[in-house]
Amino acid sequence: MATPRPRIRAVPLRTLLLILLVPLIYSVSRLHSWAPEKGMCLPPPAAPKRPDRLVLGPAAGQGRPDRLQCQGLKALNDIVISSEGDYSGERVSFVTVFTTYSSVSAGDSKVPSDTVTVGNHSYSKIERSMAILNTFISFIKVSMPRSNVIILTDPDSKFSLNQGSAMLLPIEGNYSRGNLMLQRIKSYIAFLEKQLVESDRLEGFNHFVLSDSDIAIVDDLGHIFKKYPHCHLALTFRNNKGQPLNSGFVAVRGTRDGIHKAVGFFKQVLEAYSLKYMKASRMLGDQLALAWVVKSHLPSALRKFSKHEAFTGEVNGASVLFLPCAFYNWTPPEGAGQFHGCPFQRFKEAFDA
Repeated sequence: MATPRPRIRAVPLRTLLLILLVPLIYSVSRLHSWAPEKGMCLPPPAAPKRPDRLVLGPAAGQGRPDRLQCQGLKALNDIVISSEGDYSGERVSFVTVFTTYSSVSAGDSKVPSDTVTVGNHSYSKIERSMAILNTFISFIKVSMPRSNVIILTDPDSKFSLNQGSAMLLPIEGNYSRGNLMLQRIKSYIAFLEKQLVESDRLEGFNHFVLSDSDIAIVDDLGHIFKKYPHCHLALTFRNNKGQPLNSGFVAVRGTRDGIHKAVGFFKQVLEAYSLKYMKASRMLGDQLALAWVVKSHLPSALRKFSKHEAFTGEVNGASVLFLPCAFYNWTPPEGAGQFHGCPFQRFKEAFDA
């Protein structure tokens, strides 16, 4: 006896479409019920938080094919680091502003602890600052052994250095934390004016790189002065609308004319800072003032900051060289304490140039 076949009933097309559309209609109705009211703005998505602590792990660059990998002082990538044969022949001194602050009292709960802990080791913030300063000097000794380091500091600062290539130059001023960036400009001006006074009795001339004290110099920067002989000073730029210029690196040609133009430039930045940006964050005012001066005299520069190419322009009579931060003042994107090595491709392009 044959097994009867199940009868399949045809479903009308309109019914089938209704079945398929019901879930979609329901989803859209729920979405509509969640939509913000007219005139109401949704908050922007939260940006991923960058770690703010030190990572204890493999050496910088290890396991990252896009970063220069090192073992001690030896680069493991297939790249040739500059040597004595690449010496530019230019005399360059590095100038930085550095001071220390006295430890806070143990009973002051409003002030952060003066102790920093990394792994199983604890040390004071002054010790940490000194370690960073000594690392800055050590990099210069390796990359530019003929250069010296001049540290502009508060006469009341109580610290000493054991590095022969570095010297302290006390300059009077207000070096408090909240005023440090403003004081740095004043100290730069005082230092450069001192060089103008002494230039008549000095043989030859010496270029200057005014920089932060927490950077690593990895190549001979004398090439900047040799390649661009007509520029009075150099700044570094990045594609950042709010802070397109990084004040942590300013190169000054050591001729009398170059120093004179640099003094005039810094005095304009100081005036802009004092008049417009005194209420800015203590680590931000100088960069805002720097950008304002450049934009005021050279508005065309704004269109070029999005490119990674050097260019020159005139700012109030001074010939200014603009260098991309991507090559001359690179900042690790991973955040404080997360340094994973320098970008390999940028190193390769720089050394192949």
